[in-house]
Amino acid sequence: MLVLMVNIRYKGEKMEIKKLFEKFKNQKIAVIGDLMLDHYLWGYVERISPEAPVPVVDIKREEYRLGGAANVISNITSLEAKADAFGICGQDKYAEILENLLDQIYVNKKFVIADYSRPTTLKSRIMAGHQQVARCDFEKRHYLSEELENKILEKLNENIHTYSAIILEDYNKGLMTERIISETIKLAHKHNIPITVDPKFINFFSYKEVDVFKPNLNELQKNLGIEIHTQEELIEAAKVIFDRINPKYLVVTRGEKGLIIYNRKLEETIIPTFAREVFDVSGAGDTMISVLTLCLACKCDIKEAAIIANHASGAVCGKIGISPVTQKDIEYSIEYNKIMEES
Repeated sequence: MLVLMVNIRYKGEKMEIKKLFEKFKNQKIAVIGDLMLDHYLWGYVERISPEAPVPVVDIKREEYRLGGAANVISNITSLEAKADAFGICGQDKYAEILENLLDQIYVNKKFVIADYSRPTTLKSRIMAGHQQVARCDFEKRHYLSEELENKILEKLNENIHTYSAIILEDYNKGLMTERIISETIKLAHKHNIPITVDPKFINFFSYKEVDVFKPNLNELQKNLGIEIHTQEELIEAAKVIFDRINPKYLVVTRGEKGLIIYNRKLEETIIPTFAREVFDVSGAGDTMISVLTLCLACKCDIKEAAIIANHASGAVCGKIGISPVTQKDIEYSIEYNKIMEES
């Protein structure tokens, strides 16, 4: 076993990161996954309800943001790269809001297909100041029909030559069928395009031979049916992943403990967290897979890609609600952690 503790300044000087940002502009990523709309109701609490022991939130404003795979896309375009959205939505007012938000970030939405059997996935969060009081989810999670599978795969096949990487963003809302997964991976291999995966609980072992498989520690434990407390237990879990799906790299995110990369030789690269303050972890995984994939599309090696992505996800943890990362966020995180290391 080889353990590499990576210096947080690994290729992190400002001029080098700016060169990488310039390369981002030439990348176009296909994002295939569960598109969602995040709805925020912002207010404050001054009293408890007389009807039940719950706070009464006096709502002052509401806001819609891109969520799920749409948040992955938002992160990509925020870094001045391009993205195409492959997914489904309902035929309702929330689909119109989702499409308008995609228009605002200049995303091609012609591959977003209306599925009349479900609503647009909506997550409403009630916020009292900076605190989330409750979340209400409106969704149906059944798999899409063969007809819709055909439409998505046909459009992907027609446009595959235009992409520098593919992200599969699975939130278990019904888009990622076994066929969508396997056919997309085959296309990526055929055209020698990097393909990365952010999995959840269903389909966990379906993503065979991808370039990067990125579960968080909780997803890894639940899908393997084990608890992981030690480095040795984590290595044993990594062995199972490589035996069953054999990704090129396994990236396990561990919250405040940072992340660990495993290659097929089970060599470890341990990268610490770069978060300065944690207000909200919502969307941090979306940011991680977005930036990681962009860096790989620009021919960064996996260690450099993961370090930059870890700076990015740490930066969005300092924001309230789902928010995309910016180039300035990443630059500031690199500079801040360099100063902290030297002090």
